[in-house]
Amino acid sequence: MNADAKHSIKADIAHHVHPQSNLRQHAEKGPTMITHGKGVFIYDSEGREIIDGFSGLGCVSLGYHNERLADAAMGQMNTLPFAPTFYNRSHPRVAELGERLIGLAPGGMNRVMFQCSGSEANDTAIKLLWYTNTANGNPNRRKIIGRVRGYHGNTVATVSLSGQPHMHRKFGLPLPEFKHTELPNYYRFHIDGESEIEFSNRMAAHFEDLVLSEGPETVAAFFAEPAISGGGALMPPEGYWDAMQAVLRKYDIKFVADEVVCGFGRTGNLWGSQTWGLKPDMVSCAKALSAAFFPISALMFKDEMYADMMKNSDEVGVFGHGYTYAGHPVGAAVALEALDIYDEIDLVGHVRKVSETFLARCRALSDHPLVAEVRGVGLFCGLELMKDATKREPFDPSWKVGELVQNFAHDRGLYLRAIGDRMSFMPPLIIKEYEIEIAADRFKAALDDAWAVVRGRV
Repeated sequence: MNADAKHSIKADIAHHVHPQSNLRQHAEKGPTMITHGKGVFIYDSEGREIIDGFSGLGCVSLGYHNERLADAAMGQMNTLPFAPTFYNRSHPRVAELGERLIGLAPGGMNRVMFQCSGSEANDTAIKLLWYTNTANGNPNRRKIIGRVRGYHGNTVATVSLSGQPHMHRKFGLPLPEFKHTELPNYYRFHIDGESEIEFSNRMAAHFEDLVLSEGPETVAAFFAEPAISGGGALMPPEGYWDAMQAVLRKYDIKFVADEVVCGFGRTGNLWGSQTWGLKPDMVSCAKALSAAFFPISALMFKDEMYADMMKNSDEVGVFGHGYTYAGHPVGAAVALEALDIYDEIDLVGHVRKVSETFLARCRALSDHPLVAEVRGVGLFCGLELMKDATKREPFDPSWKVGELVQNFAHDRGLYLRAIGDRMSFMPPLIIKEYEIEIAADRFKAALDDAWAVVRGRV
């Protein structure tokens, strides 16, 4: 490690407060300093080459070092580096991107708003639900339902919507208008002898019970990812979405599909909503919208909601919402270039092709003594770690088995994410089959390393 890298690490420890990190551990050990990347590989200050098995944070769809995206950003910076979209002003790039996205969107969307992150897109969705319900005669419809272990962002509202206890503790959250229904983890929570469809129907029945206990007339919307990312790459069980959407239709509850992770090819379709037959009223997207090369997100919705927004705007005199960098011209230019690249290389077709190898190698890990279940789709896979797979007996949380696997994987040159004792494996969408083979071998070796540590306790 050279002197510059050592100085960067020292400065980081001294001044940089890291999100979603153990602050004590960071103060004592410092960060892993990533210095550069190319393709599906990242490189740290110690010279290690690491396959990015988590796509940064589920966002680096085209990998690292893409000259076309860099050129798109530089070209726009040289033409128009910033332009506000407040006060009825616009610019060509954002107008083009809005038209392009609406042409791609699932579920008959007609309108789009831009923000800088998935958190902001989902926060905007919450505000618009409340805003439009005051216009359509339903001002008491303010409650928002998410799922236990679901994740939709880190603003005060979106983290309240998210079902992540560690993000609530010590913050005085969640806010009272946010409720949570069950996590549809069939493996962990099914009753012995219960089929997936029976389990899904039970989940929907419990969701309906929650709606009825809160009062359907008070519930504005249900937010959900097509497949859960923040809860550990959790795929919906058979029949889940049919059963859940039936409840939503029965009580006229809006459905917001959070496509921040699933969107733009992750599941083998352009949208996760297509993979599982969802019919949302609103769709949020971010991350792969710009292949992570620029912070930009979008919220799409239908004309009927826009009509209610117009009513309030007429009465107040202005639509009182927005972000300084919403629809940033550089972000819009990068997103348009990313969408062009996706089309030209048939990214969705590539994901479908290589997913056969990816999912086969993931499923092969189900034979490992640490692994109880493997489920995935496209380039999106979750592995459940269990002390006893047959009895569904979890490890003692203090053993931190998932974290052990995560750390051993990093040591062997593979970046994975542990969510408790679930492993999330979701590499950049451009990954090649031979790179999948290398990554899977490293994953297996990391599991072996962790098993060597814990097997004496089992």
